[in-house]
Amino acid sequence: MSNTIKVSVIFLLTLFSIQSITAGGGWPQKKGQGYIKLSEWWLVSNQHFTGTGQIDPNVTTGIFNSSIYFEYGITDRLTVTGYVPFFSRTYNNNIVSETTGEILFEGESLNSFGDTDLGLQYGLTSGVVNTSISLTLGLPLGVSDGGSQGTLQTGDGEFNQLLKVDAGFGYKLLGQNAYANTYIGYNNRTNGFSDEYRFGLESGVNLLNDKLLALVRVFGVLSAKNGAPSGDTGTSIFANNAEHISISPELNYNVGKNWGVSASVSTALYGKLIFASPAYAIGVYTRF
Repeated sequence: MSNTIKVSVIFLLTLFSIQSITAGGGWPQKKGQGYIKLSEWWLVSNQHFTGTGQIDPNVTTGIFNSSIYFEYGITDRLTVTGYVPFFSRTYNNNIVSETTGEILFEGESLNSFGDTDLGLQYGLTSGVVNTSISLTLGLPLGVSDGGSQGTLQTGDGEFNQLLKVDAGFGYKLLGQNAYANTYIGYNNRTNGFSDEYRFGLESGVNLLNDKLLALVRVFGVLSAKNGAPSGDTGTSIFANNAEHISISPELNYNVGKNWGVSASVSTALYGKLIFASPAYAIGVYTRF
């Protein structure tokens, strides 16, 4: 196995960090109500942050995830959540000698199911400030050692548990409906991987008579560094002891009464052992 040590997806990370703001946060779903989002997320990169935060080149690598995210209110306080990447594809290009042009290693690709998240969110308080607590279980259903070198991955190969607390409130911004939400969390990892501290802050405003929601997120992961040491490589989104602070603007447009489309981009402002290229996502969502 190469020194690309497996851990959780970084941008996909906060798998909840990619979902629409109508989901999650300090607001659980009402009983019998729900939210479903079908989305495509991808990242293609030829460079990465090293363990010291510098940027180094790497063979061009791509990761694509087709997924369903859902929420359903069991009661007015208790919501079940899920993130299911039903098709995950990763590839890397040929490694070519810069002096002779000879192909040193053939490029490879892998298609499979991806790691899945299932969780419960419980509303603690409602009113001026809405708070909730959630437990998300990361199920290792993806492939963690594919390809001839064992470096193609659609999962991290370990079971993890994320405990998270959210707090959110609504407000007016230039006469428009707006909101803000923040969270902190601790992700307990297994199989010798370091635990993680997770945090985030986001805010959004409704425009065009509440048809368009424009929002921005700032979120991050810090390693507890209590697991196995990692090699100085970020040529995977599954690197142990990876860290980042990222920003992600997003637009959600309500096409109909109960459905709409979304688009977002995420990029790291600071990183260690992750790709140094932006990730993109587009999606279609419905409320019921």
